[in-house]
Amino acid sequence: MYGHVFRIVWVSTVLLTLVACAQRQAPAPVTRVYQGPSIHDFEPNSLAGDTYHVAPGDTLYSIAFRANVDVRTLADYNNLSEPYTIFPGQELRLTPRITSVSSGPKTTRTPQVVDSAEKKGYREVKSKQKVTNSEPKPEAQPAPARQPGVVKPSTERFPDSNALGWQWPTKNKVIRDFSTAAAGNKGLDFAGTKGDPVHAAAAGKVVYAGNALKGYGNLIILKHNDDYITAYAHNDKLLIKEQQWVSAGDIIAEMGNTEAERVKLHFEVRFRGKSVNPRHYLPRGSQ
Repeated sequence: MYGHVFRIVWVSTVLLTLVACAQRQAPAPVTRVYQGPSIHDFEPNSLAGDTYHVAPGDTLYSIAFRANVDVRTLADYNNLSEPYTIFPGQELRLTPRITSVSSGPKTTRTPQVVDSAEKKGYREVKSKQKVTNSEPKPEAQPAPARQPGVVKPSTERFPDSNALGWQWPTKNKVIRDFSTAAAGNKGLDFAGTKGDPVHAAAAGKVVYAGNALKGYGNLIILKHNDDYITAYAHNDKLLIKEQQWVSAGDIIAEMGNTEAERVKLHFEVRFRGKSVNPRHYLPRGSQ
C-alpha cells in the first residue's frame, strides 16, 4: 500500500513539474524601440563650419546637438519658431551672422572696384574738364525673352515680404482647397495634364529639388525670404536646380503624377515653417 501511495505522489510531482515548465514565460522588457535618427545616433560637437544642409531624417534638435548649440539659439540664427519645422536641402546657419561696420566713405577707388565697374558695363570718363563725384550710369540692355526652363539672372537678395508680388503657380482649376483640419490638405491641389507648366509663385532661391520626401514625388521648394517658402509637388520634370535664383512667374517644372493618384500640382505656402492658406496671398479673381 505504501508503494502505491509513493507512486501516486511521484507521478503528481512529475506532472506538476511538466506543467510549470510548459508555462509561457514573460518576454524580456523592451527598454527602447528604434524610430529613426535621434540625438542618440550622433556625436556631440561633430559639426563644424558656419552652415549645414539639412539631410532626410534631421531635426533641429539633432543638428543643435551635433553643433554643440542650444536649439533655441540655433532657431534664432535661422529665424525659426516652434515647432522648428525644417526640410531636406535647407541651409541652416550654425553661427551668428557677422555684420561689418563701415568706417566711413572712401574717396579713393581701388583697382578691384574699377575692374568690377568695367565688367558691369560702366565707362570711365576721361577729360581735362573738372571731374564730378557722380557715378556714370550703366547702359540700358534689352530684357531677354523668357523661355521655359531658363531662369533669368536675378539679384541674389531675398525680397521683403511686402515686395514678393505673389502669382498663381498655374492657371488650372483648383480641385482641392486648403484645410485647417489635423489630417486636412495643407495647400491647394490643381488639376492639369502631364507637361503643363508650373510657375514660381514669387521670386526666391531654390533650396530643394528632388524626390526624397515621401508622398510629394518630384518636389521643388523655394525660399522667398526668412519668413516664406513655397512647395510644388508631384511634378513630372524639374527644370531648375538647387541654389538657383528665380523670378516670379518663371517656369520651374512640368506637371505630373509622381506619388499621386492623378496628374496634379500640390502647392503649399509656409510662413515661418507653418502651413498657411495660399489664397490669403495669391491674387484674387484668378481662380
